[in-house]
Amino acid sequence: MPRWRSALATLSAAFVGATTLLFAPPAQAAPSDADLAYRWAPVHYQDTSSKYYTADYLAPVNYDGDWNTLNNWENLDANTSRLTGTAYYSVVETGTHWYITYAFFHPRDWKDYPLNLFSHENDMEGQLEVVRKDGSEYGVLQAVVTLAHDNFYSYTPPGSPFTDGRESIDGTVIMQAHDGAAHPTSFQEARGHGAYAWNGADFPGGDGIVYKPSRGAGSVPAGGNDRDARYGLTDLTASDSLWGRRNNSETYAEWGAFRGDNGTDNAAHAPWTWDDTNDGSDLQAGVIATDPAYLVSRYFGNTGDLSLTYLRNPYRV
Repeated sequence: MPRWRSALATLSAAFVGATTLLFAPPAQAAPSDADLAYRWAPVHYQDTSSKYYTADYLAPVNYDGDWNTLNNWENLDANTSRLTGTAYYSVVETGTHWYITYAFFHPRDWKDYPLNLFSHENDMEGQLEVVRKDGSEYGVLQAVVTLAHDNFYSYTPPGSPFTDGRESIDGTVIMQAHDGAAHPTSFQEARGHGAYAWNGADFPGGDGIVYKPSRGAGSVPAGGNDRDARYGLTDLTASDSLWGRRNNSETYAEWGAFRGDNGTDNAAHAPWTWDDTNDGSDLQAGVIATDPAYLVSRYFGNTGDLSLTYLRNPYRV
């Protein structure tokens, strides 16, 4: 080939390459943790007791204006206007998945006789969501693990490849449209607030609150049978939030245990100490939040190339 033709071909190729770069769509930026948490935030079905429904409202831990958790039981009746729907979240990331923890707080875990041995001041239960990075902006939901008292329950949405592992899958995650996207649904009991996947049924007794995620602040429900309440999302790993205060004795009596002196003392726990008491000695308290990839690799089968190496994990700082 003559030299001038070779040079022309090289110049032409360079021009085409430059043009391609110039007009190529920009690379998709990774979503923020706040956006991820909102995208997969559950539509939350909170059962309520007609005997004392305000004690079943979702709330921030400092709903009464302070972080002293020894007075949350006493301040409940005087501060019902501050019981704004709130969910705490954290995001942990590997090369293959995002792991999003959602934690729901109530000032009381209570029974019909509030001060018996099974009641306690403060209550926090919730769930872990397992989101596969599939090339789309927000990935695809593959599993949910919930905390109900001292047990974890496993669920998968339709289409998930996950199968039974060390633990059997307990049910199916029902997806529900909200703000233009399909969100998982969740359920909490009245009084004791055990967290499960919602089974599609109406509330026991007929009354309850349906909380939907909000990009802004949550709302105070309009009574114990509000089907259109809102909850806001708060990053629990922020410096002024639950994890940031993890060594503060005003809030915690010991590692991850909220201070409380009504009923059973110090019985409520933050996510980094949530525990299933009979799922194996290798799965220590808190692993659902602090090492979720390992928990998922044991709880489920057929997890594919699931990575155990964290790109970001705020609990390991």
